[in-house]
Amino acid sequence: MLSKILPIVLLLIGVGAGVGAGVFLRPEEKPEPMEESSEKISIQSKEPDVAPELVREYVKMNNQFVVPVVKGDSVQALVVMSLSLEVPAGQKDAIYSREPKLRDSFLQVMFDHSNVGGFDGAFTNANNLDVLRNALREAAQKVMGEQISDVLIVEIARQDY
Repeated sequence: MLSKILPIVLLLIGVGAGVGAGVFLRPEEKPEPMEESSEKISIQSKEPDVAPELVREYVKMNNQFVVPVVKGDSVQALVVMSLSLEVPAGQKDAIYSREPKLRDSFLQVMFDHSNVGGFDGAFTNANNLDVLRNALREAAQKVMGEQISDVLIVEIARQDY
C-alpha cells in the first residue's frame, strides 16, 4: 500500500517545491525612473473603452483533479491536473457556488478521456490537449451557460506505476 501512495506524495512535494522555488526566485519588477523636468505636465490617463462583457477574470478551481489511467483491471498511472476558468468579471462567486457540479462534470470528462486512451503516450500533445480542453469547456457551459468562455489546463502531470 505504501508503494502506491509514496509516488503520489513525492509528486505533490515536487510540485509544491517547484511552485515555492518559482515564487522565491521570481525577479522583482523595477519601476522605470522618471526623468526630471522643470515643467509640470498634466498627464491624463486614457483608458481604452472595453465593453463590460469583454472584461474577463480567471477562477482557479480549488483542488487538483486526480484521474486514474486503467489498463485491464489495474491502475497503470495517475494524472493530476489543475484547471482555471475564464469568466466575465464579477462572476467568481457564482462559479464557486456551483463548483461541486462543475467538478463532477469535469471528472466525468476526464474519466472518459482516460478510458479512450487520451492520457496514453504523448498525452501533452497539442491536439490531444485541445480535445480535452474543448470537452471540458462544453461540460462547463452545460453547467454554467455562456458564463464560461474557456477552460485552461494550468498544470498536468502523470505518475506511472
